[in-house]
Amino acid sequence: MVKLNKPHIGVFGRMNVGKSSLINVLTGQDTALVSCVAGTTTDPVKKNVEILGVGPVTLIDTAGLDDASELGAQRVAKTREILQQINLALIVFSETFGPQEKELATLCRARGVPFFFVHNKSDVYPAVSAKLEGADVVEFSCKTDDGADILAAIREHLPKSAYALDDIFGGFIRENDEVVLIMPIDSSAPQGRLILPQVHTLRALLDLRAVAVGLQPAQLAGWLKTHHPKLAVTDSQAFAAVASVLPLSVPLTSFSILFSRLKGDFDLFLHSTPKIDALQEGDRVLILESCSHSVNKCDDIGRVKIPAALQKKTGVKLHFDVVAGLDPLPANVTAYKLAVQCGGCMVTRVQILSRIRRLAQAGVPVSNYGMTLAWCAGIFERVTEIFRR
Repeated sequence: MVKLNKPHIGVFGRMNVGKSSLINVLTGQDTALVSCVAGTTTDPVKKNVEILGVGPVTLIDTAGLDDASELGAQRVAKTREILQQINLALIVFSETFGPQEKELATLCRARGVPFFFVHNKSDVYPAVSAKLEGADVVEFSCKTDDGADILAAIREHLPKSAYALDDIFGGFIRENDEVVLIMPIDSSAPQGRLILPQVHTLRALLDLRAVAVGLQPAQLAGWLKTHHPKLAVTDSQAFAAVASVLPLSVPLTSFSILFSRLKGDFDLFLHSTPKIDALQEGDRVLILESCSHSVNKCDDIGRVKIPAALQKKTGVKLHFDVVAGLDPLPANVTAYKLAVQCGGCMVTRVQILSRIRRLAQAGVPVSNYGMTLAWCAGIFERVTEIFRR
């Protein structure tokens, strides 16, 4: 099994309550800029740290919730966006506990984000109640504490699903099973390396002590003359070439579909994908590309291949918009008749779920890159079969 998700922990609070100092204690280094001048932290600052019993996590230092400067509204808005990207929130306060802390606690509950309060500067201000707003309070001083109590609270409140090891194959593959990985090396492949879904899938097979074989589409037919693998996993763009030579007795799926289970909402993707056939002339489709990369390639999967496949399958002219990385969704998401989410190898599950569930709540069907290409290629049932059992 392989760990695909790194927990993201947001540190929130008003200006000058010691958020940056807290992060410096937890990381054991001067990660965040500390100053007695309020508003030193402007944009979110990320730092990776290893927590015993959890593993690597990303701490996010955010701007003060009470920033009233000229750019304050934008900074606070960016801070609130972080709530859609984290697995746990630490709400820090010092001298007073007031409306900002209460509002943030309410937002956390509304968005299903676990949280606890940190009463900082406890060497100066007297201890408060063990619970506020129904949540735990941890007493802390950046000057006198080593962060042990904070780390213990993180371990207690961080959902185990945020850092547990994942079986990318859902129990389908066992020790000594042979799995063939079909990985095209074409103009869209990164120079000199594999893409992350391929790397994670290969590592998962090694952890399971399965037998992994990697090859390119043109090599598959010859290799199959002497092998009958337990499973074939391909790049979604090679579905047609692989399906044309792979026996029906060999289950087939794609790297993107494997990731749709780990990083997204598999059932939502599964039930939304057939709605591709309901698309009509002029409908708008939203492509959710959760990474940042050069888009100058003529055969980019999200911006070129998927739009081309959808228009060929439906026989109508569609309009496409792209949201890249963790950029916010368009304000009027109801304008879209379909959204297509990438596998999400560069982001966490909570970051994808916060995005696609907003679309689903607005009534927008949400598919996945691999499932969309499978539907357009006419092999949707085949490539999702092993996860329907």
